[in-house]
Amino acid sequence: MIKSMTGYGRARMELHKRDITVEVRSVNNRYLDCTVKMPRMYAFAEEAVKGRVQKAVSRGKVDVFITVDASAADVARVSVNQELAAQYAAALQTLSCLCGSETYQVSPETLARFPDVLTVTKADEDLETVSEDLCTVLDEALKAYNTMRAVEGEKLVEDIASRLDTIDDCTARVESRSPETVAEYRAKLTARMQEVLQSTTIDPQRILTEAAIYADKVAVDEETVRLRSHTSQLRTMLRADEPMGRKMDFLIQEVNRESNTIGSKCNDVSIAQIVVQLKAEVEKMREQVQNIE
Repeated sequence: MIKSMTGYGRARMELHKRDITVEVRSVNNRYLDCTVKMPRMYAFAEEAVKGRVQKAVSRGKVDVFITVDASAADVARVSVNQELAAQYAAALQTLSCLCGSETYQVSPETLARFPDVLTVTKADEDLETVSEDLCTVLDEALKAYNTMRAVEGEKLVEDIASRLDTIDDCTARVESRSPETVAEYRAKLTARMQEVLQSTTIDPQRILTEAAIYADKVAVDEETVRLRSHTSQLRTMLRADEPMGRKMDFLIQEVNRESNTIGSKCNDVSIAQIVVQLKAEVEKMREQVQNIE
């Protein structure tokens, strides 16, 4: 299925007490360029996130935005520095003796007020689990993102198919008109020679030879055959299940080249007008193909 390179997808899930939101958006680009913006503390998962994007997208400028609310997942641990607490307690007892009191009892509350006696630390996170959770939400965002791209891709296919029909129609008109230009040239050449030579007998063989030379110069059979071949290949690509943007872009360049050749060979006004329409359709189609993955 043809997809557009422009799309947007968003997903939000709560996994392991973490509220995770992922947004994916993209615009046209010649190659795949993925940028991930996420909290610095989760930077370890960036390569895994990019890997998932690369499996789902072949080209485009893709931006991934990840936000995480992990307040509910935070688990605090309180530890006691027993050695330091004992030293504080001994020091307090020494001060008590100096003040003339030998029965002073050091309370836990008193020791807890001293620096570094109690230490609060955050429990270590399972990095693999966190990374997998982020990628799980990313997968959901990518589903929505690809759905949007597929819908846009259908519209592009319809537009390009319509323009291919117009190009085929223009090609048929060129093929129909081309033999007429040779016959008209032969008639004009005969009339001109009669006018110049007047009563002198005109050699029919010479007329045929000149007409044959002209016909060879303006023949566009090869170009129209290649044009039809290119449009047929483009239609096949529109039905493909894999990214075809680059191949289609190359073929459209070939279509444009054949159109230019036809225009340069034919001096006929009618064909020139057809070629102008043909090139206009090719240019519009090129613009649309720039949006295809």
